[in-house]
Amino acid sequence: MPTFGNCRLLVVPGRLFGMRVLALWVLATWCAECVWGGFTVVDYPVVLLFLGPLYGSVAVLIREVARRRGGGWPVMVLLAAAFGLVQAGLVDQSLFDRAALAGTEFAEASRAAQATWVPGLGFSAEQLFEFVRNHVWLSVCAPIAVVEAWCGPAVRREPWLSRRGVAGLALLYVVASLVNWSDSGRVVTPVQVAAVVVVVAGLVVAAWWVSAPMVAAASSGWSPLVLGGLVLVVEVASWFAGGGWPGLGLRVAALVLVVVVAVRWARSQRQVLAVWGAGLVVAAGGAFLAPPYAAAAPWLMVVSDVFGFVLVVGLLVVAWRRSRVIGATGGGGVGILAR
Repeated sequence: MPTFGNCRLLVVPGRLFGMRVLALWVLATWCAECVWGGFTVVDYPVVLLFLGPLYGSVAVLIREVARRRGGGWPVMVLLAAAFGLVQAGLVDQSLFDRAALAGTEFAEASRAAQATWVPGLGFSAEQLFEFVRNHVWLSVCAPIAVVEAWCGPAVRREPWLSRRGVAGLALLYVVASLVNWSDSGRVVTPVQVAAVVVVVAGLVVAAWWVSAPMVAAASSGWSPLVLGGLVLVVEVASWFAGGGWPGLGLRVAALVLVVVVAVRWARSQRQVLAVWGAGLVVAAGGAFLAPPYAAAAPWLMVVSDVFGFVLVVGLLVVAWRRSRVIGATGGGGVGILAR
């Protein structure tokens, strides 16, 4: 096969590689907007049709960049954070538009988030944290961890797209972003745009800088279920942190604890799956406590939440059974933030 840097380039991916790309596309889109209860089951086809080009494309592209560059999870996390900031700050502009959630079931939560308002730049620090964190965890990293766990060890860290496939998805993502932007409030100021661009550029540069292959790490002795359970407990506990700056500080501290656990001890494929998968379980469980964007019949919300939770558990069980206890680094890095 032709090469791209030190990685093999799959010019003709074949049917199985196409299925993996499609699975990641669909799962990333569903996780981004549906797993936490944002839409009911009757809305799923519309979500996949209209938001798939946005969320599905970027998840596949981020994985391709990370696997081709050889940096793995550090690159994915940094690029996912950049995507989350671009999406919330420049594309749908929900970070800066106070009316973005007006008319939805989250209008009151949006008003409460103003308690962490950052003057001058005009955004809620709480919303910044939640928007970017959820994009990193739900829109990108957890779907990638699940789909890669479904695959055999030989292809988990291989590129899945040809050059034309990468170019086509990149174009599709740009078009989808422009369409999404055309429906936004277009409220950002030049100062806000500049701030977002500077931070995003820094994240991209950091992703490029850490993408060199790292030194292999020995497998940790922690059980994947213990690590996943710890992440799950910490994430659920963060629900009760409260609002305002103190509550935000506690949620940030909880996330830092999860990152420390992940970086220090999550190294095998199953450990990685357990850590990222715990976030999906927490999101699916939280759907029972959160309304969808648009008001819906109580029975429909219950059916949707039950379906989402069962689907998450099923996907994780299948991924667990198909995965093998091998080094998640595959020859590079430490912890979940390794290859």
